[in-house]
Amino acid sequence: MKPYFISLGAGLLVGIVYSMLGVRSPAPPVIALIGLAGILLGEQVVPLAHHLLGELPSNRTGGA
Repeated sequence: MKPYFISLGAGLLVGIVYSMLGVRSPAPPVIALIGLAGILLGEQVVPLAHHLLGELPSNRTGGA
């Protein structure tokens, strides 16, 4: 968890410096960042569902 806070802090510091210098950030618009957050959250849904519901039995047949 510590690397996430370091990354967030570094980003905030760079944002402050950009603002003080009047430089426009090269980062994508907020709407793109919200979409990226949705993708990251969506990736966690399936593993979370598997964990909460338990592993479903396999439908494989044992034939050769």
